[in-house]
Amino acid sequence: MQVGFLGLGQMGSAIAERLQEAGIGLHVYDPHAAAMAPFVARGAIGHAGPEGVANEARIVFACLPNGAVSESVARDVALGASIRVYVEMSTIGSPALAKVQATVEAHGITLVDCPISGGPKGARAGTLTVIAAGPAWARDELRPLLHAVGGQVFEVGDKPGQAQLMKLVNNLVNAANMATAFEALVLGAKGGLDPDQMVSVLNVSTGQNSATLTKVPKAVLTGSFDYGAALATMVKDVVLGLSEAEALGVPMWVHQQVGALWRFGEQQGLGREDFTALIKVLEGWAGVTVRSRG
Repeated sequence: MQVGFLGLGQMGSAIAERLQEAGIGLHVYDPHAAAMAPFVARGAIGHAGPEGVANEARIVFACLPNGAVSESVARDVALGASIRVYVEMSTIGSPALAKVQATVEAHGITLVDCPISGGPKGARAGTLTVIAAGPAWARDELRPLLHAVGGQVFEVGDKPGQAQLMKLVNNLVNAANMATAFEALVLGAKGGLDPDQMVSVLNVSTGQNSATLTKVPKAVLTGSFDYGAALATMVKDVVLGLSEAEALGVPMWVHQQVGALWRFGEQQGLGREDFTALIKVLEGWAGVTVRSRG
């Protein structure tokens, strides 16, 4: 099977590696030639642009940084001679996805909305959560490929946009978990509690969440701040989620405040740092750090 893959950044390259390891022949494109080189060295065919990939592959995946890039790439992909199914793995929100869908469907190409969750480390380990929405026949054709990429595959509906919404629901909860866990841990540290012990108590108590289970132990207590996602990416996803809520008329009292904290972190120059670095803002205000004392 010949499959196309567009966007070989931190996340896209990890997903493409999984496909290549599963024996899938890849046609690839990334604006940075160095990103394509490892795949070409392992047998993939590199192209000069998205249209070249879409000329050769019936199924083309895209993992891109934002809605504007996704819309631009879709216009090139729509000109491809072989493509029949376009799989948008980027988290771009429903309005941008609708523009991508209109662009490719005007050329007889079926769109499958397919964002992922789990980060580059999860992608390389094959433990990603894959969320798909699109026509049943297209999901049937994609299913083996999606299981090659992720440990959990959820098909949430026939309508593109439903998977985007599910991904943003997840990311809003993730953003809130991190913000509240960081704030409370800073409070405990200011009062003299041991950070390691606080996390141990939380993880066997009702305060347990994804931040206390993985992000804080791996990237905050250690001081490494290398969990694997940029703070600016979280800000983008929170803003997209709040936009979806506004469009649907759903009040978001808590998440508006969570979003304000994440945006403040970006304004403090942390956008390119790991998203766990948000705790540095709260630590700075309190004059403490949440690190292992060992």
